Amino acid sequence: MARTSTPDGPWDDELAQARATRWWVRGRRVGSVERAGKFIDDVGFALLFPAPKPIGPSLWEAVTGEDVEPFAEGMNENEQKVWGWKDELPRRGLAWYGAFVGGRGTFLSPTLLAALYPGEGELDDHERLELSPVAHEIAAALALEPMSSASLRTLVGDKNSYQRGIGELQKNLLVTTAGIEEQSNGWPATLLTLTCEQFDVGGRSDHSEAARQYLDTMLDASAAELARAFRWPTAEARELLDEVAGTADGRRYQPL
Repeated sequence: MARTSTPDGPWDDELAQARATRWWVRGRRVGSVERAGKFIDDVGFALLFPAPKPIGPSLWEAVTGEDVEPFAEGMNENEQKVWGWKDELPRRGLAWYGAFVGGRGTFLSPTLLAALYPGEGELDDHERLELSPVAHEIAAALALEPMSSASLRTLVGDKNSYQRGIGELQKNLLVTTAGIEEQSNGWPATLLTLTCEQFDVGGRSDHSEAARQYLDTMLDASAAELARAFRWPTAEARELLDEVAGTADGRRYQPL
C-alpha cells in the first residue's frame, strides 16, 4: 500500500537502509561495464555522481559504496572508471546518458528510455518539438552522422549557445553520448548521436510504466518528486502515482 503521510522518525532510517540495498550501495560492488549495465537495467535510472537533490541512485555509489567523495584526491581509478563508462555504456547500447534528472548527468535503462521517449523514433523527431533554433541545428547535423562535442561547438560557433542547445536535446531525450573521439591534443571529445540511432525507441511512450519504475526504485516518493525527476506536470505525476500505487491520497507513495 502507498504510505499516506510524510516519512519521519524511524521511517527515515528504515527508508535509508532500504534504499541503500535497492540502489546497490550495499553488497558486491560494480566493477565492470557489463555489471554497470545490469545495475542501470535494474534501477531504471541513475545519476553519474550522487547529489543531495535530486535524490536517487548513482553509478558512483554502486561502484564505491557509501561515503566516498568523488575526486577528493583527483582522477583516481574509480573516477576514471565511472567517467569512462558514461560514454561506453551508451556506445554499447546498455544505457542512455545525458543531462536529464535535475539537469545532471543521468543514465536511463533502455526500457525506461523507451517509456519516456517523446517521439516516433525518426531522425526528424526534433522538428515536432518546440526547441530553440540552435537545438534544431544540432539535431539536424546529428541526423547526418554522429559528431564530436568539439565539432558541434565549431558548427554552432558559440560555446554557450551550444551548451544550451545540447541541454535542450538531452532534456527531451533526443541525443545521447556514443563513445569518444580522440583529439590531436588534449582530452578526447565526447561523440554524440541521436538517441533513435543508438536505441530502439519511438511510439512506445508509457508514462504509467515510467512512474512504476520510478516508484519501484525510490521506494517512497511524492508527486512533486516524480514531476521534477521526469519533467512532468505535477497533476499528471499525481494521477500516475495514484494508478500505479493504488492510492487516492497523493501525498507519499510506495510500490504496491
